[in-house]
Amino acid sequence: MGRGKIEIKRIENSNNRQVTYSKRRNGLIKKAKEISVLCDAQVSVIIFGSSGKMHEYCSSNTSLVDILDQYHTQCGKRLWDAKHENLSNELDRIKKENDNLQIQLRHLKGEDITSLNHRELIILEDSLENGLACVRDQKDEVVMTHRRNQKQLEEETKELHFYAQHRDMMMAENARAGNNEYHQRIKGDFGSPAYRVQPIQPNLQRRF
Repeated sequence: MGRGKIEIKRIENSNNRQVTYSKRRNGLIKKAKEISVLCDAQVSVIIFGSSGKMHEYCSSNTSLVDILDQYHTQCGKRLWDAKHENLSNELDRIKKENDNLQIQLRHLKGEDITSLNHRELIILEDSLENGLACVRDQKDEVVMTHRRNQKQLEEETKELHFYAQHRDMMMAENARAGNNEYHQRIKGDFGSPAYRVQPIQPNLQRRF
C-alpha cells in the first residue's frame, strides 16, 4: 500500500514543525550535495529557519560569491543596491589604506627598504629623526616631572617631620609644666604652719 498524499500547508504544532523542518532541510542539502558530485554542477543552498538560524551548502569547486557573480552576469539582475556597493567600496578603501600603513610601519622598523629609492629613503630618514626628537622631548619631560614630584615629596616629608618634632616638644614642655605645678602644690601642702594640740583638761598636766 502506497503512502498517502500529504497536504502541503503550515504545520501548526511547533514541535512537529521543527522536526519536519530539520528532516527536510537535511534532505534538501543532501540532494544538493548529490547533484553537485554526480553532475559536476555548481550548487549553493541557503536556508533560514523560523528562528533566524542559517544553514548553507556550497559546492566544493566554487563559492557563493562566484555563483552570485554568474547570476548577475547571466540574468542581468543586480542583487546589490547602491548602498551595498558603497559599503563594498569603503571596505576596499580601508583595506588598501591598512595595507599601506602596514608597509609604512615595516619601513619605520627598517624592514623591506631595499625597494625604496633615494628620495623615499630621505623622506623616511626625516620621519625617523622627527619621531626620535619627539620621543626624546617626551622622555625629558617625564624625567623632569618625576624629579619635581620627588623634590616636592621630600619637602613635604621634611615639613611633616618638623611638625612632628614641634608637637613632641610642646607635649614634653606641657608635661614638665604640669609636673612642676604638681610638686609646688605638694610642697605647699606639707610646708604649711603646724598647729599645737591643746589638752581638753589642762589640769591633768599639773597632776602628773
